[in-house]
Amino acid sequence: MASEEASLRALESLMSEFFHDCTTNERKREIEELLNNFAQQVGAWRFCLYFLSSTRNDYVMMYSLTVFENLINKMWLGVPSQDKMEIRSCLPKLLLAHHKTLPYFIRNKLCKVIVDIGRQDWPMFYHDFFTNILQLIQSPVTTPLGLIMLKTTSEELACPREDLSVARKEELRKLLLDQVQTVLGLLTGILETVWDKHSVTAATPPPSPTSGDSGDLLSNLLQSPSSAKLLNQPIPLLDADSEYVCSLALECLAHLFSWIPLSASITPSLLTTIFHFARFGCDIRARKMASVNGSSQNCVLGQERGRLGVLAMSCINELMSKNCVPMEFEEYLLRMFQQTFYLLQKITKDHNAHTVKNRLEELEERSELVQELRLCSCVARTGEEVGGGGNGMKGCLTCSYIEKFTDFVRLFVSVHLRRIESYSQFPVVEFLTLLFKYTFHQPTHEGYFSCLDIWTLFLDYLTSKIKSRLGDKEAVLNRYEDALGLLLTEVLNRIQFRYNQAQLEELDDETLDDDQQTEWQRYLRQSLEVVARVMELLPTHAFSTLFPVLQDNLDVYLGLQQFVVTSGSGHRLNITAENDCRRLHCSLRDLSSLLQAAGRLAEYFTGDVFAARFSDAFTVVERLVKVTLYGSQIKLYNIETAVPSVLKPDLIDVHAQSLAALQAYSHWLAQYCSDAHRQNTQQFVTLISTTMDAVTPLISTKVQDKLLLSACHLLVSLATTVRPVFLISIPAVQKLFNRITDASAQRLVDKAQVLVCRALSNILLLPWPNLPENEQQWPVRSINHASLISALSRDYRNLKANAVAPQRKMPLDDTKVIIHQTLSVLEDIVENVSGESTKSRQICYHSLQESVQVSLALFPAFIHQSDVTDEMLSFFLTLFRGLRVQMGVPFTEQIIQTFLNMFTREQLAESILHEGSTGCRVVEKFLKILQVVVQEPGQVFKPFLPSIVSLCMEQVYPIIAERPSPDVKAELFELLFRTLHHNWRYFFKSTVLASVQRGLAEEPMENEPQFTAIMQAFGQSFLQPDIHLFKQNLFYLETLNTKQKLYHKKPFRTAMLFQFVNVLLQVLVHRSHDLLQEEIGIAVYNMASVDFDGFFAAFLPEFLSSCDGVDANQKNVLGRNFKMDRDLPSFTQNVHRLVNDLRYYRLCNDSLPPGTVKL
Repeated sequence: MASEEASLRALESLMSEFFHDCTTNERKREIEELLNNFAQQVGAWRFCLYFLSSTRNDYVMMYSLTVFENLINKMWLGVPSQDKMEIRSCLPKLLLAHHKTLPYFIRNKLCKVIVDIGRQDWPMFYHDFFTNILQLIQSPVTTPLGLIMLKTTSEELACPREDLSVARKEELRKLLLDQVQTVLGLLTGILETVWDKHSVTAATPPPSPTSGDSGDLLSNLLQSPSSAKLLNQPIPLLDADSEYVCSLALECLAHLFSWIPLSASITPSLLTTIFHFARFGCDIRARKMASVNGSSQNCVLGQERGRLGVLAMSCINELMSKNCVPMEFEEYLLRMFQQTFYLLQKITKDHNAHTVKNRLEELEERSELVQELRLCSCVARTGEEVGGGGNGMKGCLTCSYIEKFTDFVRLFVSVHLRRIESYSQFPVVEFLTLLFKYTFHQPTHEGYFSCLDIWTLFLDYLTSKIKSRLGDKEAVLNRYEDALGLLLTEVLNRIQFRYNQAQLEELDDETLDDDQQTEWQRYLRQSLEVVARVMELLPTHAFSTLFPVLQDNLDVYLGLQQFVVTSGSGHRLNITAENDCRRLHCSLRDLSSLLQAAGRLAEYFTGDVFAARFSDAFTVVERLVKVTLYGSQIKLYNIETAVPSVLKPDLIDVHAQSLAALQAYSHWLAQYCSDAHRQNTQQFVTLISTTMDAVTPLISTKVQDKLLLSACHLLVSLATTVRPVFLISIPAVQKLFNRITDASAQRLVDKAQVLVCRALSNILLLPWPNLPENEQQWPVRSINHASLISALSRDYRNLKANAVAPQRKMPLDDTKVIIHQTLSVLEDIVENVSGESTKSRQICYHSLQESVQVSLALFPAFIHQSDVTDEMLSFFLTLFRGLRVQMGVPFTEQIIQTFLNMFTREQLAESILHEGSTGCRVVEKFLKILQVVVQEPGQVFKPFLPSIVSLCMEQVYPIIAERPSPDVKAELFELLFRTLHHNWRYFFKSTVLASVQRGLAEEPMENEPQFTAIMQAFGQSFLQPDIHLFKQNLFYLETLNTKQKLYHKKPFRTAMLFQFVNVLLQVLVHRSHDLLQEEIGIAVYNMASVDFDGFFAAFLPEFLSSCDGVDANQKNVLGRNFKMDRDLPSFTQNVHRLVNDLRYYRLCNDSLPPGTVKL
């Protein structure tokens, strides 16, 4: 090697060249290779040690530390002990000498390298590793450095990566736990010292808006007056170095709390101190003073103070997130909640709601302080240079204080409320008062959403509590009634433009999120969920709150008729003044939201409470029917307005929402229908007839899709859920029948056509409730249904003649349109009758019979048109699922045989390999049909089993086995699983009695080659990267074992059992499916438990002997460490230990220099 000085100059030159803008990628690769080769040389670390102490080049220092990191983590075993001692001695000295001048990222990297050495050598060879850290912390000059080392140690040693053996991981955790009490004591001391040193100890602090005057609420939250007084002391103004030390100490605590158990080590004084610092996040004055004092440094310091609050809340939330709380820690929790709710009161403390919101906005500081901080960054390029360091956290620090605080409240409600509510010292109602203020003064929509989630959690808790203690229901509700009433009123106000226009207009109502809803829809949905949960608890109160508001907006809408005038081109809304249009827009938007609220509450009027709440529900439904009829009669959806881009969509939306709200009451109408049948009330008949008068004019091609589909959905609900006997005799319905069956009438859009046909079919097919079989009028309904289907399938049935006589063929595109339109309607009709009575399904199949035969005749003609084949197979799949009994055995056999004949190997290959996703979908649908066939009980379809298994294993499987694409595989393996699961005796003939008499070992087997081939296919699937297929197939094997004792069967046990175990263990070792570690571990246990003796005595030694990359001694250690436990938790723990240690040994061995002698 060249001299150290020359090497350093060369390295600095290379690094500068590497990061220069003009350097080509090819040259960068050359430099990279050169640097890697240098790092691999024995003794390269000595040069790096010289580089670190002699250069100021950041790139060189980072490279040198990377060489050390690689040496320690990958090659440490092969480093001579004398060299290790030298490295352990030199690096800490280097850190101590230069930590104040090094850039913070270099210093942090050097700390991590030293901690990596401790991870390998402490305490055996590096006994003073942790003692040194404690000494650094205790010395005021090096406290920050010691805290950085401590945090790094917690991160790297408490939850180490896989490059350590399990035994070493356990040892490190135990060593750290032994130090926890000392460390927490030190950190408490640091924080307390800083606080006490800077605290204002004046006997009578000056009055201020945020200190003193704690009020009754605070004394309720904090039972001891001294605590309240203590927390009301003014917050000290810390100097920069103290702020920095405190932020590091709090970061350490947050990480320690993430893994140490809740115990006596976490003392009351530590908790109180953390809460002192949490006050920094909600103290506006300190930051205001910092930013007003003119210095850019003060601006950054103001941010740092906010950051202390964020870090303190992070510590609190780490403790809060632990669900398992020892009894002795519950008192600490109570104290924590009391102190945190002091902060909550401090944030929301003001009688003026506007001031509360201003305070939250100041805490949020979303823009101004960020800009100020950017200005400050001109003076202070990093947090390091102002006050000596930091982790580079920039941006709006205090905005996350509100987020942290919201996280705390969520954890309190979801994890600890049930634990704390019983304490008389904790006033839950007062807490809800604070949460109410906090919720409705959130400065951002996201903050408001998060608070609504918390209320939902609370309401769920309250509901489950009442259900478990029905005797105390009234007492519990009385306690919370006022709070819930306020919540309901305020949430309803928040969704109305009348009260909240400025905020609601900010919401985006166009862009869809991952859940396919806009920001406005999400806002409304979350708000209505809260309203619905309050309705469940306080139905009368909720209804009396909502209905008057709905009524007010309905009056405005119903009053529009007086402003409708006739113009040359139609009707026009004579409201033109800008202010009036704006007010109308807001009223219509509010009405739309309140209609959705009314619909959301429909479920709370049905069931056991139907009679008790009948009057309220009838009032709502009657109003909804009136509104829908009104909208349809004066055709507001087609009216001209002064602001068509705004008001027309509003009018359409209100009309659509009124139909949707009425649809939501279909279950209530069904219950009313039963009562009406008994009482024969005219009131019900009028409701339904009027509804149909409102709906049928909207089922037209001239009506906007949104309104058309709402009308169609309501029609379907009336036909399917309500099922009034007189529905078919209503003139509006008969008119609709005539329109749909009229060949000359213009067809509706596809979705609407399908819905209307479903409704008309269901009117004729579904049994009427509360009527005996002999009064169902099946003969007449059957004739009418046959006529309906005949009209709907007229053009489709004519295609058969075209298929037979090629010279009369119409254009292919026209044919495809007819097939698509007809089959989409017929498939939907079958699907909706599949769960109904036998009589309904018989009538349905009778009407469809000719169309089904036409489909089978057309199928061969379109086998090469994958889009058509896809639709035909969808239709047949629905038929098989819903009407296979009605189709009868001979015709079903004919269909299956036709498909088996058509799907030759060549056709399958064409579909899968050359026709893309549509072709694959065709094959998947075919396999799904076969899944239905193999699940059929009885002997009817058993003759097809050989052909089906043969098709799977000899035709489909060879095509897809080696393809990386998951297409078709999931359906194929599901078919194989269903074949085994539902046809076990096709492979294993014996009866249960014979099995018991002869024992499992001699169970006779048939079709063994096919069984073996299926199992091998399952095994092969575990070697492929698709994790979804892996999970599915593992589940299938486990299910077969649970239901049929698969692993115990002789063919599997003797020839395949340990092959599967081997494959699963290899998957764990290669970490290719890490997300399924737990499932794989359980499957290995279930397989091994069939023959534990064989597993421990034969399989495990053989598995270890076949493992490459480990020596004989390491294999012996792995074998010894695998305890012979036979219970599931211990066994799976041993499996994961084996996998971890095997990977660790391979890692160690790969990093040893060539020729190393291993003892």
